[in-house]
Amino acid sequence: MVASSSSLKLQDLIQEIREAKTQAQEREVIQKECAHIRASFRDGDPLHRHRQLAKLLYVHLLGYPAHFGQMECLKLIASPRFTDKRVGYLGAMLLLDERQDAHLLITNSIKNDLSQGIQAVQGLALCTLSATGSAEMCRDLATEVEKLLLQRSAYVRKKAVLTAVHMIRKVPELSDIFLPPCAQLLHEHHHGILLGTITLITELCERRPAALKHFRKMVPQLVHILQTLVTTGYSTEHSISGVSDPFLQVQILRLLRILGRNHEESSDTMNDLLAQVATNTDTSRNAGNAVLFETVLTIMDIRSAAGLRVLAVNILGRFLLNSDRNIRYVALTSLLRLVQSNHSAVQRHRPTVVECLREPDGSLSRRALELSLALVNSSNVQAMTQELQGFLESCPPDLQANCASGILLAAERFAPTKRWHIDTTLRVLMTAGTHVRDDAVANLTQLIGGAQELHAYSVRRLYSALAEDISQQPLVQVATWCIGEYGDLLLEGSCEETEPLQVKEEEVLALLERVLQSHMSLPATRGYALTALVKLSTRLRGDNNRIRQVVSIYRSCLDVELQQRAVEYNTLFRKYDHMRAAILEKIPLVERGGCQVDEEAKESKETAQLSEAAPVPTEPQASKLLDLLDLLDGPSGDAQHPPPLDPTPGGTLIHLLNLPCAPPPPAPIPNLKVFEREGLQLNLSFVRPPGTPTLLLITVTATNTSGGDVTHFICQAAVPKGFQLQLQAPSGDTVPAQGGLPMTQLLRILNPKKAPLRLKLRLTYNHFGQSVQEIFEVNNLPVETWQ
Repeated sequence: MVASSSSLKLQDLIQEIREAKTQAQEREVIQKECAHIRASFRDGDPLHRHRQLAKLLYVHLLGYPAHFGQMECLKLIASPRFTDKRVGYLGAMLLLDERQDAHLLITNSIKNDLSQGIQAVQGLALCTLSATGSAEMCRDLATEVEKLLLQRSAYVRKKAVLTAVHMIRKVPELSDIFLPPCAQLLHEHHHGILLGTITLITELCERRPAALKHFRKMVPQLVHILQTLVTTGYSTEHSISGVSDPFLQVQILRLLRILGRNHEESSDTMNDLLAQVATNTDTSRNAGNAVLFETVLTIMDIRSAAGLRVLAVNILGRFLLNSDRNIRYVALTSLLRLVQSNHSAVQRHRPTVVECLREPDGSLSRRALELSLALVNSSNVQAMTQELQGFLESCPPDLQANCASGILLAAERFAPTKRWHIDTTLRVLMTAGTHVRDDAVANLTQLIGGAQELHAYSVRRLYSALAEDISQQPLVQVATWCIGEYGDLLLEGSCEETEPLQVKEEEVLALLERVLQSHMSLPATRGYALTALVKLSTRLRGDNNRIRQVVSIYRSCLDVELQQRAVEYNTLFRKYDHMRAAILEKIPLVERGGCQVDEEAKESKETAQLSEAAPVPTEPQASKLLDLLDLLDGPSGDAQHPPPLDPTPGGTLIHLLNLPCAPPPPAPIPNLKVFEREGLQLNLSFVRPPGTPTLLLITVTATNTSGGDVTHFICQAAVPKGFQLQLQAPSGDTVPAQGGLPMTQLLRILNPKKAPLRLKLRLTYNHFGQSVQEIFEVNNLPVETWQ
């Protein structure tokens, strides 16, 4: 096919491009036609300029360069002919933006066209301004747009309202200009104008607190408009699947949510209407579900009645039964947000949430897992853990880590008995041992060591599990540690709590040697096994030559840690054999005493009561904190894990220092503001209990004065070596907008050397739809915090 030598019409150009059989032929046709278009632009043909530009715009839509037509757009916009203006404005919307200097040249043309009085021309100018208008253009033309908001023509008013929305987004300072016309525009009966007006008021309220206060007076009027939509409908042409104008309903509900947030009077005005919408909306169609979902968000965001909030949660529960996966995902996400404030209402839908764990869709099962973990409390921990363990056995690999960590956290917080806690942790280690948290091994060994009555039971369970599978490294580490500590109980015969297990010394030693020789064993696991062998030399009655031979082999091991252990253990056998039994005794139990016992009992009771309403965090704070340790002093592996501090200032530390349990009130220390961004502010307040001068209590308070909630807020901290830091669980993970209830979190820092204190903080949160992470150092703490 060969292109014609003369310029083509637009229809002919489209036909030739579609008939091109290869991309090379298409490029050939377009290059030739672009050459004709350039020549026509150079000749300055005013009659056919709009036709040439129309062809160039089609070429631009195909992805080919068309920048050389920008100035032609300006010429056509300035033309008095409507056909020229139409193509010129279209070209300006496609070819010009704020990055092009030429876009500022059309400001005067738009201003002239807005003041002409020709509706079609005014509509073209408003569309172009709302699509490409920069901040400078918005400031220059805001007055012209304000005049058109109250013009007689509904066509122009609708486009002027939409242009005002764009201007507010570009330049929030222009909101004062558009406040007065909004009250009159709310009386409009034209659907497009009313929908645009609601959108404009929403933008004004989100960006200006003064506008929010101004429009709260119009809540009754908005309630009346929505009630009319629900009862009598707006017009049949705007009804979708039997739902009266769902787009307008959703927009009004969003505006009511903003106006009723943290305002009692406005919330009371809209409570009855929200109940009516929630009960009368048809849920058989997607349009009705959209209105219902927006109603639920509004109910949960304002100060609504308790019964209305329960109704909203029940609506989300019905969404979980919907066949549409998108609706189920929205319901799970919303329930996860509400579980903190309405835990008991969400708890009623626990069976349905558990059913969602079996969804084949990965995003649904992930959300269901997060919500299931958040619903665990002391009354349902056994049933929920059983369901979660069943899910762990068949869940996708990318969910095993979250599921295993969640089960371990739930067991640690709500375990009814120590035996149940041990059994649950062992089952998780056997199912997904490679995916558990880093501190799972230490926590389980500490749990077993503190349960003296379960030592025989634990060592038998772990020995049986180790004999079946040595691939799960955390399980192998715990099992070898337990066999080394309580191997004598393994050989003593039957245990009342387990089936009879006959084990010989040779079988135990052979199993540990198998762990040492396995290619799946990590260096740390081999260290556990080597130490267990040495400890068994004092617990077994047979000859220790086999143990000594194995230890001697590892004196030439390439791993430095194992080599050092083997050399030291070999020296213990040869030179200090008389001390070996005393050195290799069982680890003593942690003793508790003094005035702390009563306090801990009282505190544990209060914690159990509070935990009924507190969700299980979806990811462990402890493991995140360990990742932060290298922010101040090198890699986290070199840092010493601080021992847990007593939750109350008058607890363990006071008892260990032999100080009175009722210290005098602490001296005040000035607060410190350490972070501020887009309305989010972080303040630190300090308390040093007089009875424990080395202990500092820091309360982190996060407040939010912006127009949007700060969600998924996590604050982590790190301190230099020589300090001991413990982060308590925060009061929540959402900082409400407009100065709502602040979020608080307690940091306990032990400074035994009274060294100068500095903190490294990491904040992660979502704000206005964006994920934010901030890492900064606080080195200007008051001197009173450490001296």
